[in-house]
Amino acid sequence: MSENKKGLGLFALIGFVVSSCIGSGVYATTGQLANVAAPGPALIAWCIAGVGFLFLALSLSSLGSQKPEIEGIYGYAKGGFGPFCGFISGWGYWLSAWLGNVGFGTMIANVLAGAFPAIFSTGTAGSPNFIAIVGVSAFLWLITFLVINGVESAAFLNAVVMVVKIASIAAFIIFCIICFQGGVFTADFWGQASANAAIMAQNDVELGSVTTQVINCILIMMWMFIGIEGATVMNARAERKSDVGKATVIGLITLLVLYIGATILPYGVMPYEELIAAPSPATVTVFDYMAPGWGGTFMNAAIIISVLGCWLSFTMLPAETSSGMSNDHLLPASWNKMNAKNAPQMALIIVGACTQVFLVIAYFAADAYTFAISMCTVTIIISWSFAAAYQIRLGIEQNDVKSIAFGGIALLFQVASVVLSGWVWMLLACLGYIPGFIFYGQARKEAGAEKALTRNEMIGAAAIAVLGIISIPLTVIGVIPVF
Repeated sequence: MSENKKGLGLFALIGFVVSSCIGSGVYATTGQLANVAAPGPALIAWCIAGVGFLFLALSLSSLGSQKPEIEGIYGYAKGGFGPFCGFISGWGYWLSAWLGNVGFGTMIANVLAGAFPAIFSTGTAGSPNFIAIVGVSAFLWLITFLVINGVESAAFLNAVVMVVKIASIAAFIIFCIICFQGGVFTADFWGQASANAAIMAQNDVELGSVTTQVINCILIMMWMFIGIEGATVMNARAERKSDVGKATVIGLITLLVLYIGATILPYGVMPYEELIAAPSPATVTVFDYMAPGWGGTFMNAAIIISVLGCWLSFTMLPAETSSGMSNDHLLPASWNKMNAKNAPQMALIIVGACTQVFLVIAYFAADAYTFAISMCTVTIIISWSFAAAYQIRLGIEQNDVKSIAFGGIALLFQVASVVLSGWVWMLLACLGYIPGFIFYGQARKEAGAEKALTRNEMIGAAAIAVLGIISIPLTVIGVIPVF
């Protein structure tokens, strides 16, 4: 494969990693973490998440170096475990990416409701009305049109937006450092006294033990790293394949510095009971507390720019993935139809339509943002896990202990995260695979296979479908908290 096939350089690839990850998460997580953990457990959770994602990044970097011919994160599952696993990984990534767009849309709707309540709010603080959803839908199709008119030009804009994101978060962190009060930060460092009392008064739920607090932080933090594979997904368009691994590791280090600063320092800025009472996204309230009169407005503008930039990335990534899957006969050939601008127009329109439908569904959800990010997180864990498993397999084949360790730690972290905090959402995500199996069967027939699905593939598809169907009554009775 030619090293100069497309033209995305190191900076643009780092832009995909950082800009894909920095969307709504960093702005909302400040308040989300405060509602489930005191600063001590939150720091422990960050250490665990940092190590887990470091080994995932190292695994992706290693795979990129060893298998530069593989394009797209689903390719690792296909190369290591066959076409059906490649489909499972790719379809999970595709679901995750556009469900992330639903999360971005609900975040923008929340910001609009808070900034212009007379127009976009239902009357309840931070609660968007249907006009807000219409406005967000306009953003959705504007971004889709932009990407349809050229992926490389959209990638350049994405890298520029990355700089704006980092600058705004850096400004927030600097203000937090200036306003930081050690006494406020350490008032109840482990959440066993005043912090629990504050949570009880606010939500009638205790934080729980340190272990419980750490576990509750993990799934929230996982959402903030969705996009860490951004450079890997754009592998086919990289100017130099060697830059893909570098971009992933550099992007992760940048993200950890920004995330830890933006989510932990606010514990020392505002009294705990005020921090947990802040409407989402909490960074708006915190910045307005530090810089009365303009801080909240500045952060609202930064969030809109940041989320739109991330939305841009998450429009390109699922379309790029489905286009590649079509080329590898995991999805029908129509999903890879390119327009004159070398953009997968059909795939982009499908992504836009799915996002639009779920934006309307999310409007009726009890907590639209949590619903969207939870579904987005558990589906992408499937793709991450397959990549880590392939790293383990290569390590075993090459008798490379380091590769086995990298992949093993990354895989253990992903599986443990789902088991401890996201299994109910994984059941619901299985529903999304049912229509996908139809497309997979069609693609295999187009590729000349005698049967749409082999016997083993039928068994796997049936098991996933059954798990998805089980989620329906669990959602109705409230075990899975959607409505």
